[in-house]
Amino acid sequence: MPERLSIADVWSALEDLRARRPLVHNITNYVAMSVSANVLLALGASPAMVHAVEEVEDFAAISDALVINIGTLSPPWVAAMGKAVERMRTAGKPWVLDPVGCGATPYRTQVAAELAVLSPAIIRGNAAEIMSLAGESGAGKGVDSVSRADDATHAAAALAARTGAVVAVTGEVDYVCDGAGCTAIYGGHALMPLSTALGCSLSAITAAFAAVRPPREAAMAALTVFAAAGSAAAARCRGPGHLPAELCDALHLMTPAMLAEHVRIAAAPAG
Repeated sequence: MPERLSIADVWSALEDLRARRPLVHNITNYVAMSVSANVLLALGASPAMVHAVEEVEDFAAISDALVINIGTLSPPWVAAMGKAVERMRTAGKPWVLDPVGCGATPYRTQVAAELAVLSPAIIRGNAAEIMSLAGESGAGKGVDSVSRADDATHAAAALAARTGAVVAVTGEVDYVCDGAGCTAIYGGHALMPLSTALGCSLSAITAAFAAVRPPREAAMAALTVFAAAGSAAAARCRGPGHLPAELCDALHLMTPAMLAEHVRIAAAPAG
């Protein structure tokens, strides 16, 4: 049975992140750049969106963590992703893979699979993406998942065993899986999937936490803080339009009391 973090553990990780202010190198998609940068700043990290193949190795060398998001793929970006990942691996620094839309097209699936074997610390995706990357059948619609996160825990555990990465599968309930099993995180809000780039932003803050904690703790802390912020933010919104701004405010104002009020961490149901 995997050990679960307490709210106090999550808060300690966030305090360390805010004190260190890690530089997070993002090779992410056009849709997510602004939202991810604002979310990282609100959390307490320092974002950079650097994807030119001519400079990614140099920038990775000065970064504390890297997130690779394949949302808007092109061959030059794929080459830049490979170079940045190799520099992070050589330096022993963590990187996070977000396999956006894996399973939607053969090219996208191939790129995600090639990146997944390059020792990511954490892989974060929705149920359809994780199931596809694990070689199972998951229901997706473009970059969105029709499958439930609950349906993907077996695939997440298998993917973790195969790649050595901690795998975070997100949805109505979030799960963090590794070789020891899966932990469930209950929180968030139904408005969150209706606002674009929030999942991508979650991958970015997962990389930020990976700069200050080991992969499993980092994934759990990131998902817990983000779920609490999403729940608190949605309570202030009539719809999804203002949610990203309210989410940034909630991340900036996060407290242990907010975490305890909006999130529950538990062992994943058996089955």
